[in-house]
Amino acid sequence: MVNRLVKPIISNSFFLFGARGTGKSTFVKSYLPRKSYYLDLLDDETFDRLMLEPEMIEDLCSEKKYEWIILDEIQRLPKLLNIVHRMIEKYHQKFALTGSSSRKLKRGGANLLAGRAFVNILFPFTYLEIQNQFDIDHALHWGTLPKILSLSSDAERKAYLRSYCLTYIKEEIQAEQIVRNLEPFREFLTVAAQSSGNIINYSSVSRDVGVQVPTVQSYFQILEETYLGLILPHYHRSVRKSQIQSPKFYFFDNGVKKALEASLDSKPVEGTSQFGDLFESFVIQEIHRLNEYFQRDFRLSFFQTKHGAEVDLVLSKGRQVILVEIKSTKRVDEIEVRKLARIAHDFGDQTRSFYLSRDKFQRIVDGVECWFWSDFPKNFFGASSMERFG
Repeated sequence: MVNRLVKPIISNSFFLFGARGTGKSTFVKSYLPRKSYYLDLLDDETFDRLMLEPEMIEDLCSEKKYEWIILDEIQRLPKLLNIVHRMIEKYHQKFALTGSSSRKLKRGGANLLAGRAFVNILFPFTYLEIQNQFDIDHALHWGTLPKILSLSSDAERKAYLRSYCLTYIKEEIQAEQIVRNLEPFREFLTVAAQSSGNIINYSSVSRDVGVQVPTVQSYFQILEETYLGLILPHYHRSVRKSQIQSPKFYFFDNGVKKALEASLDSKPVEGTSQFGDLFESFVIQEIHRLNEYFQRDFRLSFFQTKHGAEVDLVLSKGRQVILVEIKSTKRVDEIEVRKLARIAHDFGDQTRSFYLSRDKFQRIVDGVECWFWSDFPKNFFGASSMERFG
């Protein structure tokens, strides 16, 4: 079994959010080895019983037979959180609450327990979790959802990813009535997948899908709130001003992105724009996941100059700013490095800049640190990184 990097504090109740298929149920069952009681709200019989008899949870707590009660997919029955809240206070019962969407909880005014349950997020596997099994070409093509690593053929992987997308629409969107009209949302998913990694042009997506711009904006929010997407704002020292310019969007997993755009039959070929785009997405996904797991609290954004030059990723926290440019080439392009150096110079002397590629020879060019791509997340988020990166 893969040792996951997420480490909820077990002296306290906790939420574990994450997209479907990231292994939440498997994780909590293995992470809580002590006696626990498991309730799966995706099971219709369990759901119906708890909807009609929510007090059964209080019976479990009062008997004090279980150190932990696991409520899987809590967003299906948010009213249970009021009982959970009371049981934490009354019996000091510990709960593990998993969910594939925070949207229904947040927007429905659900009781989020006012800090009595800490929040954690589980993502697809990271490179650091599966180092010995990791293959970059495989990750770019099929993604890193746990199930994918257990499948032995391309036919199985393709069938799983196609089924995953249909299940998401059926169980997450249709069953929870997140959108009223499903057909435009289906079309939107394809368009969003095709434009993943680019600055969002809301007007263009609106025309392609046939809905108003505010609806398109809500669709992107749905993907973020069901953990299927990452929205990167444009960097500005003022958070308010950063919200004025259009953000970028990345799907949470390359395999799901390729399934939605119907490109699973097309394997990424080194040297093509498709390979480069998928590589950039993967590295950004990796950094985002590890930023959450290690609770580094960096704000992730991108930067574009008024002349159109871009920095793929900006990590900022307080006065600390780190610029990251990502290239899939096996050799450092010093012309591109010097472009990054000029942008970094405008940010000030305290800014660190990194050029990540598949070139394993580490060096510094014009103040830009050129690293092999996997060395950055490994060193940035590893145990020794706290002193080195602050």
